[in-house]
Amino acid sequence: MSPVPRRAVLGAAAAVSALAGLPATASAASAAPATPAAPATPVANKPLALPGGGDLGPNVIVFDPSTAGIQARLDQIFAQQETAQFGTGRYQLLFKPGTYNGLNAQLGFYTSISGLGLSPDDTTINGDITVDAGWFNGNATQNFWRSAENLALVPVSGTNRWAVAQAAPFRRMHVRGSLNLSPNGYGWASGGYIADSRIDGQVQPYSQQQWYTRDSAIGSWLNGVWNMVFSGVQGAPAQGFPNPVYTTLATTPVSREKPFLYLNGTEYRVFLPEKRTNASGVTWGNGTPRGTSLSLSQFYVAKPGVTAATLNQALTQGLHLLLTPGIYHLDQPIQVNNANTVVLGLGYATLVPDNGVTALKTANVDGVRLAGFLIDAGTVNSNTLLEVGPAGTTTDHSANPTTVQDVFVRIGGAGAGKATASMVINNRHTIVDHTWLWRADHGTGIGWDTNRADYGLVVNGADVLTTGLFVEHFNKYDVQWNGERGRTIFFQNEKAYDAPNQAAIQNGSIKGYAAYKVADNVTVHEGWGLGSYCYYNVAPTIVQHNGFAAPNRSGVKFHDLLVVSLGGQGQYEHVINETGSPTSGTSTVPSTVTSYP
Repeated sequence: MSPVPRRAVLGAAAAVSALAGLPATASAASAAPATPAAPATPVANKPLALPGGGDLGPNVIVFDPSTAGIQARLDQIFAQQETAQFGTGRYQLLFKPGTYNGLNAQLGFYTSISGLGLSPDDTTINGDITVDAGWFNGNATQNFWRSAENLALVPVSGTNRWAVAQAAPFRRMHVRGSLNLSPNGYGWASGGYIADSRIDGQVQPYSQQQWYTRDSAIGSWLNGVWNMVFSGVQGAPAQGFPNPVYTTLATTPVSREKPFLYLNGTEYRVFLPEKRTNASGVTWGNGTPRGTSLSLSQFYVAKPGVTAATLNQALTQGLHLLLTPGIYHLDQPIQVNNANTVVLGLGYATLVPDNGVTALKTANVDGVRLAGFLIDAGTVNSNTLLEVGPAGTTTDHSANPTTVQDVFVRIGGAGAGKATASMVINNRHTIVDHTWLWRADHGTGIGWDTNRADYGLVVNGADVLTTGLFVEHFNKYDVQWNGERGRTIFFQNEKAYDAPNQAAIQNGSIKGYAAYKVADNVTVHEGWGLGSYCYYNVAPTIVQHNGFAAPNRSGVKFHDLLVVSLGGQGQYEHVINETGSPTSGTSTVPSTVTSYP
């Protein structure tokens, strides 16, 4: 890692202005009762069938209101995980429905905390779930890989602190108070993502450079620095980009919330929220959420050490996969061939493909749900790490799309890793809802060729939607979009810090590869709230021609774009194509384009 911490200059020039948000909070729509889904059908005549269900393993810690020593156990896990950015510990903290008093659950790396009710309000913590940055001298820009889901909070001070960066989702939460997104002391912060949540009070970003909030309800929103994006958020501030820096869509075109584990009496089940179109507000509120559920007995409960062959046998039988916390080495791809299969990770379960294989592939089928796991590239180059659908598929999946949610990819950092393309989406109508694809810029096993990774996200399928897309530091295009009618709501990017010179990033006659490239033959595409930053600290004289590149035609539309040179370490000549003013100097002031073409 360089002497200058990751994103150390991100907030240097970002004076925080307390812009008043809208005070209104709207109630959630009424919901129909859940109905159980039909059991998966095992394949006949399969010898030595694997059992479904079972124990969740030692790194899933379950509490109920009568459990003794909850705070001490939370503190013990936090002490272990607080600074373990590239460690091997993985933890899922589960709270049974009820009320818990006087807790402060501080979350370190690879720690997920969740309630086990059907509604967040079934599990109330009179206390806090805290993410702060004391471990990193008040800089929250490396607070990755932690999450909170399906809980109600009554913060002790009236405000809960959630100072996170990438890969730290805040889903299905009810904060009966306000939410502060910055670290103690208002140091730098670079997040983040909220979905299906209600914050009764004010959301206070302070130093957060960018944030995406989807299908939620808030009391008000305090301010913005560079790029604050809202879709389907009741109480969101009005559209104002670039001043104030709000991109606001009244609804989200298509969304389907992440599957989650819950208790029905004493039985563990996984709830599968239904698809919504043109949604706003939370999916829970008055009554049971809409969707179906599966018994844990319909899942193969995987533990670290299991082979890929066993995981594939379970899938062939018709079981779903629940990946308990830990690290899984794979000598062949996990192959998802059955429609409506769920692969759900707990506690940042991590897949490591060995010998250059792809970690997970899906077939050209409806309704696959991939959620809640991390893929860590292996030392032998993989052509792809995650592949949704085989190449060339054109099947319409609009009625029941595949969703990829809180699935994160890392190349390097924990050790040398390589992958030509991280995530490849071939199936039509796939929804990628919150991902961080990261070619590491710090940690171990890093270097321009050491953790080589040319492409982050490659979209070949038509009608793909990404909501909350974070892609950083790839050697060529961070996003290469080849499919028709693609849409992106919120994009955050940093170009690769470690390019050794201008020649290393040269793209033919073009200076540098755009962060987000729409293929020349695409006729329809649309994006809202997209930002790209450069910090070429190895070779500060590098010039990047633009952050975004796309065909110049009426069906290809972009709204609210920005590029930023962080402290003058490299510069952009344009924002998109030949449009937009160049960045200049060391002032870290964005160059913006509100509408293109």
